[in-house]
Amino acid sequence: MNLLAVTDLHVSYSGINAVKGVSLGIQEGELVALIGANGAGKSTLLRTLAGLKQPSAGTIHYQNQVISHTPSHQLVRRGLALVPEGRGIFGQLTVEENLYMGAYCRPAETSQAVIRADIEQAYAQFPQLKERNRQQAGTLSGGEQQMLAISRALMSHPKLLLLDEPGMGLAPLMVHKIFETIRTVSAAGVTILLVTQNAKLALETATRGYVMESGLITLHDRADTLLGNDRVRQAYLGE
Repeated sequence: MNLLAVTDLHVSYSGINAVKGVSLGIQEGELVALIGANGAGKSTLLRTLAGLKQPSAGTIHYQNQVISHTPSHQLVRRGLALVPEGRGIFGQLTVEENLYMGAYCRPAETSQAVIRADIEQAYAQFPQLKERNRQQAGTLSGGEQQMLAISRALMSHPKLLLLDEPGMGLAPLMVHKIFETIRTVSAAGVTILLVTQNAKLALETATRGYVMESGLITLHDRADTLLGNDRVRQAYLGE
C-alpha cells in the first residue's frame, strides 16, 4: 500500500505550468529517487507535496487521506517533513536551537528527556554538529548546514522525508557523507523521496526511480534498471 500517492498533479505559478499531470506512488519504507535536469519541476513538486504550494489540479494522498490543500505545519505534525533546496536553516539561531525547532511539532506530551536523546542521536550521527552546538547556524560550512537541515527534519520523527538536492554545492567527500546518512535513515525505516540532479548517486542509493522532464514523469522503473537505460545514461550520466 502506498504511503504517498500522487494522481494527475498540476502546479502553476507566475503563469508557468511547472508540473503537468504528474502521477507517482511511494510505498512505506521505500527510498525513491526523482531525477531530472534543472528546471524540470522537481522542487516545485516537492514543495507542493509539503504543503508550501497549492496544486491547480490533481490529488495527493498521504496515509490514505487527501492532503492536496493541507497546510505545511499540519503535515509536519502528521509525519511529512521537507529538507528544502538551500537547506532553510535558521541562521541566527545556534545549532542546538535549530534542532529544538525541529521538535516543535512533536506531541505536547513528548518529554524533554526524549527530545534531548534525539538531539544526542543527531550529534552521534554528525559529530561536527556537537562540536559547534553553540555556534550560530549561519556561520557553518555548506556541508555542516546540510547535516543540520537533515537532523532538524529528523527531530520531527517523520514517516516520509522529502529531500531536495541534499548534495548541491558540496564537495564530493561531503556529498558521499550525506548520502551515507540518507541510507542510514532509510535503513531505520523512514520512507524517503530524494530529488537530485546527481542521477548516478541517487539511483545507486534508491530502490526505485522516476525521471522528470519539463514537468512530466517520462520514465519510471527500478533504480538499477534506470542505471542501465541508454536514454538515462546519455542524458543524466554523461555517457
